[in-house]
Amino acid sequence: MTYHCFDFSIKDKVAHLQFNRPDSMNTMQPVFFRELVSILSDLQRDAPARALVISSSGKHFTAGMALDVFAGGGVSLDDASAAGRANIALVLQEMHRSFNLIEQLRMPVISAIHGGCIGGGVDLICASDIRLASADAFFCIQEINIGMTADLGTLQRLPKLIPEGIVHEMAYTGRRLPARRALAVGLVNELFDSRELMIEAALQMAAEIATKPPVAIWGSKQAIHYARDHSTHDALQQMGWLQSGIWQSSNLMEAFMAKQQGRATHYADLAPVSSFDDAAYQLK
Repeated sequence: MTYHCFDFSIKDKVAHLQFNRPDSMNTMQPVFFRELVSILSDLQRDAPARALVISSSGKHFTAGMALDVFAGGGVSLDDASAAGRANIALVLQEMHRSFNLIEQLRMPVISAIHGGCIGGGVDLICASDIRLASADAFFCIQEINIGMTADLGTLQRLPKLIPEGIVHEMAYTGRRLPARRALAVGLVNELFDSRELMIEAALQMAAEIATKPPVAIWGSKQAIHYARDHSTHDALQQMGWLQSGIWQSSNLMEAFMAKQQGRATHYADLAPVSSFDDAAYQLK
């Protein structure tokens, strides 16, 4: 399938989603969100891959939201009445869905960031599981510089990734967080000298993840996210329920046998999810 905003491919169980509008600095427009939701929904439903790498083309990862989306009438936000302002929340919910899908995806998501990661780009990479960056990368909560509060997830997710004081600094000043400082505060896992080396490393990491049992990877992602948002006691209780649901002795045996025989492991893929909306049902 051809997309306007992305190049998308799957090879050896690794999905690669690349922003492909470098001339516009990969800005986010309504079609960006529609296509992103479509791609992520297909990955979630059919599980044709075991890991997803998100990268970009051109000079910058993304310049964030295209300003003409709202100024040019693409999306109408009516702040003249209470009823109109109430609808802004519904518009935001639609936009939240795309980045929520990244966080909820049944496979790990690795963001490979070069150049500017601005505004909505920070919202997006905060929803990823792992972030790698090139040495020229920088991060900016741009919204404060254009007279608004960031509203697509940065202020909710970023304080759980880096010290709160750094978030306050970025959110209040609109200053750039350079790649080396982003590494120092824990926003990114590793820095690379070039975009090419970074993407190569991201794909290698995704390929390594793809050799692990997908159901155990999914369980790990569920447990980490739950523990982040709940007490240790509650998270341990949830872990018991989670493990009892996904436990597969055959995976342990496969790992043992593969090591003994000096071969690669072979684990079952995640099963496709049957859509309730698409279910065939005849009224009686």
